[in-house]
Amino acid sequence: MGFTSAWAITAHTDDVMAGLRARVLPLTERHRRLPEVRRAWLAWCADPLPDHRDWDELWGVPEKGQAISSFLRLTSETPLDDLHCSHDPHCSQDGSAGCSDDTGVHLYDLWETSVEDVRPYLGIYRKDYAVSALFHAIGPERAALLPGWCGNFALTAEEVRRSLPAVERALGLTPLERVAAEERIWLDAGPDDEPVLDGPLRCWREAAEAGLGLLGAHVHLY
Repeated sequence: MGFTSAWAITAHTDDVMAGLRARVLPLTERHRRLPEVRRAWLAWCADPLPDHRDWDELWGVPEKGQAISSFLRLTSETPLDDLHCSHDPHCSQDGSAGCSDDTGVHLYDLWETSVEDVRPYLGIYRKDYAVSALFHAIGPERAALLPGWCGNFALTAEEVRRSLPAVERALGLTPLERVAAEERIWLDAGPDDEPVLDGPLRCWREAAEAGLGLLGAHVHLY
């Protein structure tokens, strides 16, 4: 079955962010604390994966194949998909029954409050995930510096300002590091798409300068 995912990073004023945090943070924190999620994260940190171009040969090796599957599951899960349940009390948690809003439109009220001073980063991919590709490209040490959990965060303006140095360390690549990261990333971005290696850091810098908060939402559109 096909799917399309989106990783959106949008800027918001703190008064708007207060409402967004109340909806986003509980879902993200609940997911982050799941034992299986923590185990998958720690396993990736302890033994980062080889270059994705070698994966075809490793799928048949049980231990390596399990490690690849664990990483992809870790970085592709989208706990914010559950936001649609706040709109319809009859909606099942997986959106499979009774939900009047199962196409992603439930997220528009998060995004439409964004401030135009900061151009959003929007990575939309069919049958792929921007967060998975980025994390594989930069590795666990850099990924651990990013606030939130696997692309999901809701930061006040002060938190954006304070976290900018860590995000610079995570995503501010030297020319040689950039070449290495580009070799490890598998996304086939279109000519009009902002690279995932660029968009998040740009948003952080612009939001910090403008005194705005940032919302990161890693979701399925359909």
